[in-house]
Amino acid sequence: MTSESRHVPVMLQRCLDLLAPALQKPGAVVVDCTLGLGGHSEALLTRFPEARLIGLDRDKEALRLSGERLAPFGDRATLVHAVYDELPDVLDRLGIPAVQGILFDLGVSSMQLDEADRGFAYAQDAPLDMRMDQTTGISAAEVLNTYPAGELVRILRQYGEEKQAKRIVSAIVRERAKEPFTNSARLVDLIREALPQAAKRTGGNPAKRTFQALRIEVNGELSVLERAIPSAVDRIAVGGRIAVLSYHSLEDRLVKQVFAAGAASTAPPGLPVVPEKYQPKLKLLTRGAELPTEEEIAENRRAAPARFRGVERIREANL
Repeated sequence: MTSESRHVPVMLQRCLDLLAPALQKPGAVVVDCTLGLGGHSEALLTRFPEARLIGLDRDKEALRLSGERLAPFGDRATLVHAVYDELPDVLDRLGIPAVQGILFDLGVSSMQLDEADRGFAYAQDAPLDMRMDQTTGISAAEVLNTYPAGELVRILRQYGEEKQAKRIVSAIVRERAKEPFTNSARLVDLIREALPQAAKRTGGNPAKRTFQALRIEVNGELSVLERAIPSAVDRIAVGGRIAVLSYHSLEDRLVKQVFAAGAASTAPPGLPVVPEKYQPKLKLLTRGAELPTEEEIAENRRAAPARFRGVERIREANL
């Protein structure tokens, strides 16, 4: 299956339109921080023929597939094996002090969900891996089998917003003592059995929140994002724009906080005139978080939880 047929980019037109004013000049550089299968990147390179693209991904298989997809664009596309909080280091190595556009499409990619042996999807039995970069780090199975019960409860509550975390973790600890966890189907069955009937009737598959929590823990997603969004703000040029697609409230909250702080005055209260150095450095381009249209959700069900935010850099940081 080709990367084109496996991936429908989420809110693609909205991403292109928001970034457009910053990318239409010759020499513009745009960074796709979450390259995946290259759908957004292909559209960016097509719509902005004078722009150069830098694509980052921690998943080597994604880089291979997107590399095939973007090959027709030649040296206009530079693909790098990196996690998106490494953006400053990547730009330094490439000798690029600032860029005109940055796109984040957060969460798990279509390829990772569709590849059964990656263990991301609770709907099919697979090894409990969940690493976006399979060359490093611990797997979801290792988390389940080795973390203390209290730490597992924290992860499920914090990252999965799972109200039944204690009940699920009690079952996990009891079952792992009999036999370590290796595959997803056993975990899904355990969660179904552990939850009260009322909890099973809300929010789709009852394993969804636990799988989200494990994935975030395995890949350090929130700590990476906490570093990545401020770094993106630091490396965007004046007039440049950042677009972010989030897929759960924890991601969206982090993005919202950084953008709101950048769009606020830092002046001490009571100043009759606010000096330039205290003026906001960002302008919010979206009112709250924008949602996908009903038509897009009908075409691509994975767009349903998407939340979209964008900002423009309006002044240098330390004037």
